[in-house]
Amino acid sequence: MFLKKTFLCLVAAFVCGGRVHAQTSERLQYFDLQDVRLLSSPFKQAEELDLRYLLEMDPDRLLAPFLREAGLPSPKESYGNWENTGLDGHIGGHYLSALAHMFASTGDARIKERLDYMLSNLKRCQEANGNGYIGGVPEGKRIWTEIQQGKIDAGGFSLNGKWVPLYNIHKTYAGLRDAYLQTGSVLAKEMLIGMTDWAIALVQHLSDTQIQAMLRSEHGGLNETFADVAAITQQPRYLELARQFSQQSILTPLLHHEDRLTGLHANTQIPKVLGFKRIADVAHDSAWADAARYFWDNVVEQRSIAIGGNSVSEHFNPVDDFSKMVHSIEGPETCNTYNMLRLTKMLYQTDPQGKYLDFYERGLYNHILSTQHPKHGGFVYFTQIRPGHYRVYSQPHTSMWCCVGSGMENHAKYGEMIYAYEKNNIYVNLFIASQLNWKAKGVEIVQENNFPQEAHTVLRINPKRTTTFTLHIRKPTWLIGSPQISINGKPIQAVDGEGHVQIKRTWKKGDLVRVDLPMGIHTEQLPDSSNYFSISYGPIVLGARTGTEDLRGLLADDSRMGHVARGKQIPLRDLPILTTEPKNIPALVEPIASKPLHFTLSGLRLGKERVQMELEPFYGIHDTRYVLYWPQATEAQLQQLQEKIEQEERESLALAAITVDNVVCGEQQPESDHFIREERSSAGVFDDTRWREAKGWFTYTMKKEKNTGGTLYIKYLRENQPRVTSISVDGTPIGTLKDDNAKAGIHTARFKLPSHIDANSEITVRLEGRDMSSHKILEVRILRLE
Repeated sequence: MFLKKTFLCLVAAFVCGGRVHAQTSERLQYFDLQDVRLLSSPFKQAEELDLRYLLEMDPDRLLAPFLREAGLPSPKESYGNWENTGLDGHIGGHYLSALAHMFASTGDARIKERLDYMLSNLKRCQEANGNGYIGGVPEGKRIWTEIQQGKIDAGGFSLNGKWVPLYNIHKTYAGLRDAYLQTGSVLAKEMLIGMTDWAIALVQHLSDTQIQAMLRSEHGGLNETFADVAAITQQPRYLELARQFSQQSILTPLLHHEDRLTGLHANTQIPKVLGFKRIADVAHDSAWADAARYFWDNVVEQRSIAIGGNSVSEHFNPVDDFSKMVHSIEGPETCNTYNMLRLTKMLYQTDPQGKYLDFYERGLYNHILSTQHPKHGGFVYFTQIRPGHYRVYSQPHTSMWCCVGSGMENHAKYGEMIYAYEKNNIYVNLFIASQLNWKAKGVEIVQENNFPQEAHTVLRINPKRTTTFTLHIRKPTWLIGSPQISINGKPIQAVDGEGHVQIKRTWKKGDLVRVDLPMGIHTEQLPDSSNYFSISYGPIVLGARTGTEDLRGLLADDSRMGHVARGKQIPLRDLPILTTEPKNIPALVEPIASKPLHFTLSGLRLGKERVQMELEPFYGIHDTRYVLYWPQATEAQLQQLQEKIEQEERESLALAAITVDNVVCGEQQPESDHFIREERSSAGVFDDTRWREAKGWFTYTMKKEKNTGGTLYIKYLRENQPRVTSISVDGTPIGTLKDDNAKAGIHTARFKLPSHIDANSEITVRLEGRDMSSHKILEVRILRLE
């Protein structure tokens, strides 16, 4: 028995005051995943690779943190990487969700066996804990007892001394929810409700102020899952819990349509907004629904690039300055798009506008599909747009990043948005080869195509008996003109609707609908209007391969920073520049007759030479450096642009070339990956620059080259009030930052590492305030000797 439709009906029925608003009531319904089967296409290949990846994972190693924290013996040790350095158990939660979606999508018995095994062992953990809790958070019992007693010490990525424990357990909540909704597991439902009752007990004696203080720590989408439990159980106390776990410092500006997102950790915020939207739908709260819509509009229209991704080094950059994204080797994060597509799905259901489908398709083809390797199935964390750089791929037993968890889910649920329906209307939203079983109407629809290689799709309509309904075929904004439609070989004129064309007809078995979807070349400038352009054919973003030299760490190891592509950064001056007016770029793109979806791009200058490059779908570019966004200048502007690029990069590339390790202070992941410890320190941001300061101290564990010397590099902010920062390495003082008479602003300092640590490959760098707060420290690097 599958319960998604029942769940949606409950959401619609559960009204906690107020009147029903259009933005909070479902206007369309989605089909259960088991009603949609993928046919041959890149998406089917991705699904099969993902299934193989899921089966390659060892469930006993994923269960080990949960068993350990419940005091039960484990047959195997935990995985390494993030799974044994503080975020223990988070992949296990994602794994539940991925298994549930994969079983619904394929019916594979091996996947169901895995899911049942995971659930039965997690149930043992819940019973051993005795209070409903399930989790792999290290020292979880201590942390939760302290919080229950009101002892709360929360930072952006820490809570009572541990790495985002609320974020961690959210993955378990979501996994149990998905196991129930996708497979009908009564056991998962019981465990989910029991764990939610534990959360109520956790905060029942806390004030709203204390709960909001706790929510300063990243907490995923706990408010969303609690609202789901409210809908499942029809119990208002769970909806109240969802509201309690909604962070007001994020919600309030969105309610007032105020953009305060710049500088925030992007994927910390998106799941919160998913919760705002879910609460809005359950409680029919139009204000919260509008806040979610405003967030979507802001992120998609002002902060997202052509592939649908957003953020640089995991943070929202200023809407008027994408320069960091162009230069960084940490581009848009896959988790962000995973969550933005989930939000898009929610918004489209209650407000079926075409813009939501356009974005969903863009993100699905160009980001999500592109982040899985087409042979070994590894997942990508960062998709940088820095020209000439590359991406890193996970391995099943070494890589336990957040984007591995969401990656396992991404490729298990491609059928969720292809179709939708309401009463006697069926909507074809995406042109993905698939077979639909519309049970309520007794109709099978088979969509066959080779899209996007061929710009058409065919729908074979097979009702059990002659029946009347309206077929709505999406009319995407990338179309050149209108879709050309024929039924059984005869052209027809469909009714033009909002975002779709409509065909109302009495259908008989074997009716064949052909939809031609004329595509063309178009460009998209970066949202800040800087002179960087992407090139697309229809919905497909095109890129170009630029070389395979120095693909360091292409397959990630188990190191905490293994997800970052740390090979040589190619100077942008050594890469081609489009030399033409922006309006003329499409004319420079010519199809290659022998290669579908491959094109020649001319009009490029490399130094003084004119060159051509081959374009192809970005989702097919792997194991190579690439260009996704092209710098552009007219002939008159070319020299000025080249000089500007060289000037901007000269210092940063020289520094990168001698950097062994670096931490951007105040950024969640780099600090976590360098095992930050601190006492009376705080982090913040100004003008999109992050910092950390301390009235006490903070430390990082950093790498250095073994059996050699080195230099400690500090970037810091001098302000108008005097500050002093003492610096030590492995307990040895090596220098002090003083203000003296220097001007306020950003400064740098270098200190020679003590010779007695030359043999070390890891060192602890400590920065400490002395009699006052330390400076705001922006960056710490270990440099090799030049």
